[in-house]
Amino acid sequence: MLAATKRSSRNWKYFINLIPAGLAVFGNLNGSWWSLSNFLFVFVILAFAEILLPEDKNNEEGADDVLPDLLMLLVVVAQFIAIGSLAYGVYQGYLSGFWIFGAALSTGAASGSLGIVIAHELIHKKQAFWNFLGRLLLFSVFNPYFYVHHLRVHHKWVGTGHDPVTANKGESFYAFFFRTVSGQFKQSFELEKVRLQKQGQSPFGFNNYVVAVLAGAIFISLTIAYFFGYQVALAVLMQALLANLLLEYTNYIEHYGLSRDDKERVNEMHSWQSDKVVSRYFLIDLSRHADHHFHAAKPFNKLVSYQNSPVLPGGYTSMFLPALIPPLWFRLVDKRIPA
Repeated sequence: MLAATKRSSRNWKYFINLIPAGLAVFGNLNGSWWSLSNFLFVFVILAFAEILLPEDKNNEEGADDVLPDLLMLLVVVAQFIAIGSLAYGVYQGYLSGFWIFGAALSTGAASGSLGIVIAHELIHKKQAFWNFLGRLLLFSVFNPYFYVHHLRVHHKWVGTGHDPVTANKGESFYAFFFRTVSGQFKQSFELEKVRLQKQGQSPFGFNNYVVAVLAGAIFISLTIAYFFGYQVALAVLMQALLANLLLEYTNYIEHYGLSRDDKERVNEMHSWQSDKVVSRYFLIDLSRHADHHFHAAKPFNKLVSYQNSPVLPGGYTSMFLPALIPPLWFRLVDKRIPA
């Protein structure tokens, strides 16, 4: 009984992932300084908390209960409530001027730490329902390439020159950002083009996932602008932009400087990991990324920590600022890259 309770406690801890959505909604509906609530929570409070709190290297698996599925369903709902509250706050005048920008940052921080993280988990699932919800979350931030590229390129070629998501040693986040976005977009479109041509279909139709998402994003944005005003549309676009920036920041720190031969099997040495408490539970153990690539189908509440995997000097939230300052990032991380 005690062991079962302990395993369930791991599942319960992941529910802190819902906090950003709640703060974003509160800020969007109250305006003024409150609009920055979640932005400050994610990038200031959590960063300091991560520095102060210890690691949790416990490898006991989470219980096989309904909690992980319940959390993911709640996140899907919370994601759209947060974005809806942003649009509503701007439209009703609760947010104006600079506070629209602040609210978009807070909502984007929620989308990046909540929606995309759960989307990443869901697109790995084979069941059509869960997979659809993952793609739906990605569409909420208008991302046209992650679903295709992550599953069909990144997991196969991580750590090699074929994968634009693997950051090179000495490459700044800024250089990486433009290289990876263009690379992922190009490779995803080409993969969809080849797939559809084999089926005798037009590569430029809506059956092409990349084309469909881009067309949907344009249609939704223009519809919002027409019915609710350009400020509402810009706010929704800004939150999507920050969410995707956070996605690529995460990609940057997950594999920076780690390489392998094309014929070498992916193992626990090809991804950075962190057992910092905040990153572990706030990001549903995305920080145990080494195990995720070693065993891609493993649910987040089963991921383990490896003694020999490369370890980041901090967690995902506390490493955000160093990643934006290349000399500091290189000084902290380069010496930890395995020979």
